[in-house]
Amino acid sequence: MIIASLLFLTTLIFVIWQPRGLQIGTSALIGAFMALMLGVVNFDDVLSVTNIVWDATLAFIGIIILSMVLDEIGFFEWCAIKTAKLSRGNGHLMFVYALLLGAGVSALFANDGAALILTPILLAKMRILKLNAKSIIAFLLAGGFISDSASLPFVFSNLTNIVTANYFHIGFGEYLANMIVPFIASTIISIVVLWLVLHKDIPSHVDTNLLKNPNDVLKNKMLFYFSWLFLALLIAGYFIGDACGLPISVFALGGGLLFLTISSITKTVEPLQIIKTAPWQVVWFSIGLYIVVYGLKNAGLTDYLKIILEDLATRGDATAIIGTGFISAILSAIMNNMPTVMIMDIALTNIPNEALAYANIIGCNLGPKMTPFGSLATLLWLHVLDKKGVHIGFWKYSKFGLIVTPPILLVVLISLYLF
Repeated sequence: MIIASLLFLTTLIFVIWQPRGLQIGTSALIGAFMALMLGVVNFDDVLSVTNIVWDATLAFIGIIILSMVLDEIGFFEWCAIKTAKLSRGNGHLMFVYALLLGAGVSALFANDGAALILTPILLAKMRILKLNAKSIIAFLLAGGFISDSASLPFVFSNLTNIVTANYFHIGFGEYLANMIVPFIASTIISIVVLWLVLHKDIPSHVDTNLLKNPNDVLKNKMLFYFSWLFLALLIAGYFIGDACGLPISVFALGGGLLFLTISSITKTVEPLQIIKTAPWQVVWFSIGLYIVVYGLKNAGLTDYLKIILEDLATRGDATAIIGTGFISAILSAIMNNMPTVMIMDIALTNIPNEALAYANIIGCNLGPKMTPFGSLATLLWLHVLDKKGVHIGFWKYSKFGLIVTPPILLVVLISLYLF
């Protein structure tokens, strides 16, 4: 247990610290290699991990490729300008619309997509609108939070969703039916709490005339209009795939590559450039860190968790759901939600309460917002901001996260229990 824990902590420190520009995926792979060398895991464990994460990883690649192509044609910039102009200069209304946009992007293009693509667009627009530093930070903190808190409704909205749905054999439609109410609750309560905490830094009036006309940012208007139809057909495809028992990555990766092909035929994007600049480090991070975490499972961590979860399951649904959600949330905040979701999934095996699997997802999606290293989306978000000259320190972020996360998490878990 000691060796496995030290190896995990060392790997996580290197992932967060990134010394000499060492990328997160490289650190995770080094950690996985060391786990093999030290006997913390064996090759059978690597195969087990691969079996758990392959669908999630391929689906993630497809979603990111689709997001990058849409970003290239101006899809997200059009949405950002359109929502800003809908506010008619009301800063507080623009704050709400920006969060609704963030929730939509996170739901349809995954939380990592929202962090990677929407954040720089919103930052650029806020600078054009000449918002002061406090206002910019307020919008960014809120947008970063909603990217995770709204990543609940679809299986593909978060890597944690895909891993858990696959592990417990939850279908696309079944998952959506059970998580649509928590998603709505999460979006509404997130906006309310974020506004209450940040409203003093939100300007009452913004000159939206400084922004371009939304249509002026589109590279190819026909492709832009077609993209809406494509997205609708893709979501329909997920339901068809669910009925046929197909892995979600068939449509996520297939859809991303198909739209990339269509966009390249129309000479709108350069396909090789999209493939080259895709965040492959996220893939290596996912696989490598899961292997390291499997060592904690071998060392008995899941056995301890299973005892606690089995006890919670005997104390009524409300206690079990809220307790499981907060355990997942705290573990995610401390040791990142990617390893947490797998450890918790394993610990929940054979506990006869499917609601706890959903509570685990909610905890793993919202809980990591309590610390900067709780989720990959937050690490990516902070990295993107740092490159753009906006630095949000560890304590500043943690103070914000610890204030807003617990009440939002509690409400969302209650909504899962009630509905």
